[in-house]
Amino acid sequence: MTTLYLMVGYPGAGKTTAAQILHNLTGAEHLWADHIRKEQFQAPTYSQQESNQLYEQMNKQTEALLKQGKSVIFDTNFNFYKDRQKLRQIAELAAAKTVLIWVQAPRQVAKQRATTNAHQQDSRVLGNMTDQDFDRLSNHLEEPQPDEHAIVLDGTNLTKEQISSAVLNN
Repeated sequence: MTTLYLMVGYPGAGKTTAAQILHNLTGAEHLWADHIRKEQFQAPTYSQQESNQLYEQMNKQTEALLKQGKSVIFDTNFNFYKDRQKLRQIAELAAAKTVLIWVQAPRQVAKQRATTNAHQQDSRVLGNMTDQDFDRLSNHLEEPQPDEHAIVLDGTNLTKEQISSAVLNN
């Protein structure tokens, strides 16, 4: 069945690593917000206008892919319930199912990953995040509600086996 995978978690929690593994397991299209932002904006500012433009484009791309019968991994923070709901509606219109994946890591572990040594991490294409940006994003995370049936992954130990068992056998 065509599936929309939505990633939730702190910056640096392991969402992109999990998304890359899930892409390798399923062949689903991996729409990676950081990568697309880097391609679309030469010097990203993270302004509201820039983010609105980015997500409008990604939403349209997601809708088109789902309507073609292709599964999609939408790789961003998805901090807000209302944003997750909007993507669920897009999936529903395309007769696709939605799977919410909550990648969890201790806040300090995620912060360390997000703010230092980006050049050593394939998943940090935009460089080191500032402490202020990390705190702003992580402080506003609206945890998944019980009705969202999130699949929880341990972001400190992401393996092909763990993701296959938790996500594909669910």
